[in-house]
Amino acid sequence: MSSYCLTISTPEGDVFKGNVIRLIVRGVEGDLAVMAGHVPFSTVVKEGNYSVAFEDGSSKEGHIGGGLLNVGSEETTLLAGQIDWE
Repeated sequence: MSSYCLTISTPEGDVFKGNVIRLIVRGVEGDLAVMAGHVPFSTVVKEGNYSVAFEDGSSKEGHIGGGLLNVGSEETTLLAGQIDWE
């Protein structure tokens, strides 16, 4: 599967920057999955669960306190007010 560059930032700074296969978050119109080659867009992210799938086959799940998602042609950025990421 193809990967893309994802940056996850909070008010305290970047919590993750690297290549991923998929990001799942809850947008204003429901859950959405971002994969490589996704059409560029921006949306508000609602509070809820998230999931990130990595190139090595592992994944990470947790809670996000809402934020903004910007999917670009070169990079995707998730600006989170709060995110469980350890």
